[in-house]
Amino acid sequence: MSFESLPHRPHPGQAPQQPGQAVPARPVPACADDPRFDAVPPDRAKWRYRPRRDFWRSKAVRAGALITLLALCGLVIFALVREQTGTEGFLVGLGLAVLPVPLLGAAFRWLDRVDPGPWRNLFFALAWGACAAALVAIIANSFATRWIATATADPSSADHLGASVIAPIVEESAKAAAVLLLFCFRRRDFHGIVDGVVFAGFTATGFAFTENILYLGNAFGEDQASHSEGLTSTTAATFFVRVVMSPFAHPLFTVLSGIGFGFAALSPPGRRLRRVAFPLLGLVLAMGMHALWNSSALFGTYGFYIVYGAVMVPVFGLLTWLAVWSRQRELRTVAAELPAYAAAGWLGPAEPLALSSMRARATARDFAHHRFGGKAAARAVAEYEAFATTLAFLRHRAYRSAGATGPGPDFAAREQELLHHLWERKPVAAPALLYAAGATGRIWLPPQPGPPHPYTQHAQYAPQPRYAPYGQPGPAAGPAPYGAHNPYLR
Repeated sequence: MSFESLPHRPHPGQAPQQPGQAVPARPVPACADDPRFDAVPPDRAKWRYRPRRDFWRSKAVRAGALITLLALCGLVIFALVREQTGTEGFLVGLGLAVLPVPLLGAAFRWLDRVDPGPWRNLFFALAWGACAAALVAIIANSFATRWIATATADPSSADHLGASVIAPIVEESAKAAAVLLLFCFRRRDFHGIVDGVVFAGFTATGFAFTENILYLGNAFGEDQASHSEGLTSTTAATFFVRVVMSPFAHPLFTVLSGIGFGFAALSPPGRRLRRVAFPLLGLVLAMGMHALWNSSALFGTYGFYIVYGAVMVPVFGLLTWLAVWSRQRELRTVAAELPAYAAAGWLGPAEPLALSSMRARATARDFAHHRFGGKAAARAVAEYEAFATTLAFLRHRAYRSAGATGPGPDFAAREQELLHHLWERKPVAAPALLYAAGATGRIWLPPQPGPPHPYTQHAQYAPQPRYAPYGQPGPAAGPAPYGAHNPYLR
């Protein structure tokens, strides 16, 4: 049957087709220069036709698979640790090993206060170190040590070789894999040295947590067998060495790998050699430091204290200074990039100064909390600070790090979105940051008579936004910044 002989169903209201009568073609809508799709529901869930995607490309599926993999690794590694330590030793080791985790996590999160990344990245790094990296390490180290002992027929030398050579290579590679995954798949959250330090620190903290359970649990088992108690017990000595004196040991090693990835993130896109060389160099340094630390017992009775005082403490101080300097460098980037938006009217004249000071940021949040309605207003100011910092880094990477290539194709859209978020929170954040700039000495504000008010007291500094970068006519053309629906001004 040809297409011409197929029966035709008339449209509603159309007369039935007579035999032999030609069917009029339905006109196709003309395509305008700027077409409008008014019939398309704005809610994506109500679309009749949706792009078909493979199920493994779904974010929910990938996140579920990753969580399942880490959970399985966690079950296996904790089962192996409990088998070696016993149930009582496992519980005692778990209770003691968890003590330094909040302190180390808070320290690394403090470094990331300028531009804090999503918590999901940090949870992934912590879980990878505690589950996946620890499982790889315990299996690979045991296999390699047994193979060396069988090949050399010398179990003692195999243990020393496994601790000083095999363990550093396996463990640092397994921990660096988490930083590599974040560098590849969360590139927009990986801005520089600070992010590399934070991701590596959380990964190593999780790894040290699982390893401490094993060591403390075994020490408790030895004390139970020898009936040792008090400060002379093996558990107390192990806790003092691993938790009190050197809780930063594993983070210190892996941070070297994180710094390598941080330098790779700062490299221009065309410098591929740097993007490969810096992470490899950081990994080699991490392995070397780890090997030196594990080999300290071979240097005699006081070898541990010599390595601790002559190497570990100075390196720890140097890396701490580097991390703090990198954070101050991020604040200088904020101070250098945001004045362009202040000149265009998006920010007030004092806002770049306040946003480049951690003390001023905290003061602005406190001011909003006490003057504008509590936690909701303080949260709005915190979000404003985070979006402004992201905007500064976006502009810095687009116009400085990219070199002659210029901004990327999505720079304008991302910049527009960030400016939209800033504009929505501006009525609360602008007076709070203005007050913080004056209270912290960033600018001088003349005293005003009468009761203080966040807008009337410093009205001469209130910004008048202009939409020059995109040619918009004014606030009325965009979304209402904070009108009747403003939850922070009710």
